Amino acid sequence: MYPAFQFEGAVLWITGASSGIGAEAARQFARRGARLVLSARSREGLQAVCDQLPGGSERHLVLPLDIGNYEDFSTPVDAVIGRFGRLDLLFNNAGITQRSLCIDTPMAVYRQLMDVNVLGQIALTKAVLPVMQAQGHGHIAATASVAGKVGAPLRTGYCATKHALMGFFDALRTELDRFSIRVTTVVPGFIRTDIAQRVATADGEAFKGDNSQIENGMPVEDCVRVIVEGFEHGLPEIPVGTGPEMAYVALRHSDPEALFKAAAAM
Repeated sequence: MYPAFQFEGAVLWITGASSGIGAEAARQFARRGARLVLSARSREGLQAVCDQLPGGSERHLVLPLDIGNYEDFSTPVDAVIGRFGRLDLLFNNAGITQRSLCIDTPMAVYRQLMDVNVLGQIALTKAVLPVMQAQGHGHIAATASVAGKVGAPLRTGYCATKHALMGFFDALRTELDRFSIRVTTVVPGFIRTDIAQRVATADGEAFKGDNSQIENGMPVEDCVRVIVEGFEHGLPEIPVGTGPEMAYVALRHSDPEALFKAAAAM
């Protein structure tokens, strides 16, 4: 357990902030007094979110960023520090999902998933760590997934990236403890967002299959309230969801064979 995170006056950087969990996190964090850096690829989408926040552009920074283009993040980090002078929390939330059978999925799709969901998150984290070490404090969070603990059909690439993300940030937590830098993983189940519109498929076309699990998932407002409570209670891992998928994590340990059969029937 960590000390409670204090949102009032803190500087928080959210990736994937133009929609879904990221946009709702921006709204709820800002209402608690945080100053935000909003990043995603679309400046227009980010600005629309920023305009809804208390203080708008005078209080918050819109900083477009392609997380999949991760060779050098020094310029955006410099922009954040130049504006606010510090960074209290980086919320790695950007990501894409996948719907295609492994046998049909080109390697280019797997590379894209790894670039966006894993390597970009690692690169941005590495870019802010010197700032947090120099400050003597900081907090790094990442949106992982139940898919980072349980495999599911049509999601081999997505599950691979989320398993990698969980492993990376769990290991990073052990390294940063002596620097007073906290690491939190957020582990959502099915959340009602528009992530299905950003699905990698084998042929590059829009996914036309069943998205009812997401459409019937936990409302994004409730999801972020749980995340906020998790930060305030100092949880290093925050499970978020109300559907049967949340029980699969426990089943993975208690009866893995039953889990494998249930997942294969999905």
